[in-house]
Order: sequence, then C-alpha cells, then structure tokens
Amino acid sequence: MTNMDYYKTLGLSEDASEKEIKEAYRRLAFQYHPDRNQDPESSARMKAFNEAYAVLSNPTKRREYDAVRRQFGPTAHGRFRSTYTENDIFRGSDINRIFEEMASAFGLRGFEEIFKEAYGEGYRSFEFKRPGFAARGFVFTGIPRNRRTVQAGKPPLFYEKLSRYFLRKFTGVELPERGPDVIETIELTVQEARDGGPYPFFYRKKSKKIVINVPPRLREGQRIRLAGMGEEGRGGGNPGDLYLRVKIRKPLRERLKSYFTSLKNQIDLLKP
Repeated sequence: MTNMDYYKTLGLSEDASEKEIKEAYRRLAFQYHPDRNQDPESSARMKAFNEAYAVLSNPTKRREYDAVRRQFGPTAHGRFRSTYTENDIFRGSDINRIFEEMASAFGLRGFEEIFKEAYGEGYRSFEFKRPGFAARGFVFTGIPRNRRTVQAGKPPLFYEKLSRYFLRKFTGVELPERGPDVIETIELTVQEARDGGPYPFFYRKKSKKIVINVPPRLREGQRIRLAGMGEEGRGGGNPGDLYLRVKIRKPLRERLKSYFTSLKNQIDLLKP
C-alpha cells in the first residue's frame, strides 16, 4: 500500500475526468463486491479502490495528491497518506450512495454492512431524523494517522463538532474524540541540532521533565513529533500529539554581532 498509485489502482490516466473516475470506481466496486467475489484478496483491494476514489473524486484532495505525486513519484502515496486520517480521506465522499445504489439494483449488501466488515470497530455510521432535519453519515474512530503538522493545535472542524453534538443529543452515542495537539518550542545549539541524541525537555503544560531523542541534522523550524503526548481525548478517544518546534540557538559571537548590528541600525534611524 505504501507505493500505491491512486490512478493505477482505478486503471485511469492522470487526466481522467470526474465522470471517468466515477465510472471506473463503480465498475471495480461491483466486480470486487464481497457478495460477488470470494477471493480472499478482494477485501484489501476494495479498501484500496475506496481510498483511491475518495481522493480522486474530490477536486481539492486530488490537486494535493497530484502535487505530491509529481514531486515524490513512487513514494507519493505514503507521504500523502501520512497527512490524513481515515476521516480526512472519506470526508464528503459519495461512496455510501454508490453502494446503496448497487444494493438496490442488484440485491447486494449495502454500504453499512460492507464497511463494518472491511474496517471493523474503527468504523461507525449514524443516522437520525427529526422534524425538519435529518442526517446520515459515517466516521472512523480508530487510531488516526499523523495529521498535518500545520494543523497541529487547531480545534476540530465545525461540522465535526456539529455531527458529534447531534449524534450525542439524539442517539445518546458519544464517539471517541481525539485530544488536541500541542505545540512547544525546543531550543538547540548548532551542535545539538547537528548531532542529535538525548535531550532533557521541561513540558510546561504537564509540569514534567522528559528526555527526548533528538534526531540528527535538524534544521530551524522543523518539528519533532511525540505521539500521544498532547491533550487528553474525550469519550475514550486517543490523546493528541506533542510537536516540538526546533529553534537553533546561534553561537554567542553571532548573537552579539546581530545585537550590535541591530543597535547600530536603530541609532542610525535616530540621527537627524
């Protein structure tokens, strides 16, 4: 799966249209539907088709994937996938409607049963109806993959909060919610950033001292991820991650030079 290519998975060219993408997925989903194909590998292949279609059928995700694919070639899938949780991948997808259409037309099992079978306990669906309002959807509640570091510390999206609220309000079901990520800064000397190794760090948010393993050859602005060290989750959800943003402390001579240069510039500005 690491070297999976979404276009090749669906048998498409890079310039495939939205219609071609949907038609290819419908054909493969029907061919490898568990009710029609007893091959032990069919479940894994269906999951690959699902993921490829969910990304390529979404213009924004497709553009992001194309950019990563152009830059990294065969390793693009692993790099792209490391930035998305299962929820991110399938958010807004119409896969459920496609499966329900096949179920209605051919008497096959529908989306609910197939996804429970394929994704196990990490998958849950919900549906509720009230006068003037109805909603139906699905979420993945298993251990998430790494999120984009640029999103670290941001609260869940509004619609995720809204769906959780209605699910809890009308069904009494509270889905596990991952805890927020935390961002801290770690200041290293040039040598520490170059060589790496054990480094004591005081985690202010939890008032505790931890020893982290600093990888070698770090650059200014890079981040070290400590999985599960963020804020606690809700409803049995996993804790978030702790991201340590690297700041490299310049040698004393460079800092003094920078200070006096800045001071000189300020004095020059004050001259008439």
